[in-house]
Amino acid sequence: MGYFTWKNQNFGNYQVIKRPGHVVLEPRCVPSNIVKPPYIHDVNGTFPSSAQPEIKSSTQIECMRASCSLAKNTLRYAKELVKVGTTTEEIDKSVYEFIISHRAYPSPLHYKGFPKSVCTSVNNVVCHGIPDDRPLIDGDIINVDVTVYLNGFHGDVSETFLVGDVDEQGKELVDVKYVIRGDHITISVINIIESAVIDACARKHGFRVVSAFTGHGIGSYFHGAPDIYHFRNHFPGQMEAGQTFTIEPAIAQGSHQCIILEDGWTAITSDGSRAAQFEHTVLITENGVEVLTS
Repeated sequence: MGYFTWKNQNFGNYQVIKRPGHVVLEPRCVPSNIVKPPYIHDVNGTFPSSAQPEIKSSTQIECMRASCSLAKNTLRYAKELVKVGTTTEEIDKSVYEFIISHRAYPSPLHYKGFPKSVCTSVNNVVCHGIPDDRPLIDGDIINVDVTVYLNGFHGDVSETFLVGDVDEQGKELVDVKYVIRGDHITISVINIIESAVIDACARKHGFRVVSAFTGHGIGSYFHGAPDIYHFRNHFPGQMEAGQTFTIEPAIAQGSHQCIILEDGWTAITSDGSRAAQFEHTVLITENGVEVLTS
């Protein structure tokens, strides 16, 4: 494990994650009566996706509503587990049991080799943190990213939570995440508008969008078209009714650049600054946007 305490008048006082803790690799056998995503059975490592933005039928949309509702409830359950002294491994195990008790599959488990059922990203870990034996400590912030596969469809949601007594800089970072979420989701019908709003809001508060990570189309596939950029850009494209995708900007205190650690998953900020992220799965309707994981 590699940690050190960062004391900086701009970034605050918190423990920086330099290397993950010990990851417990114990087999988790999902019951045979639970429908599993295709990538679990494909020995060739094929991961179904959608190359073009998919316009979903009313039946598919109802399936998405069900999976997103379970994802939302799972995240709400996970929030109650976020306490000083709890390890992220313990959170992962409890979330796994909660999901399978609802006859669903935890989508991250075995996706492209990911060994756990949920992503837990602490302090300067931007995203894709692998649950390990590090106990949460007073002053941490943690993003818990939940995706469930229910009856053939994925629902995806995440939130960043405060652990104990977090310093003012950390609280401000997490608070801005809520501001950005409220400001932009209701107008995210055109990709460039959604992106510009997020970018401008983050910069207004002195933060940066981590540009390496985007939202994505989602449905019977975990990741697919369209890519959702959370920074100002000029990529063409307008959302259409029936599309479902995630919005998941990661906002950093300092540099927008990140480093992927040796495990191939854990992304940390290049300067040790903290990052906060939220994620929602949304549906474009004829009248605007429905947040399926709200």
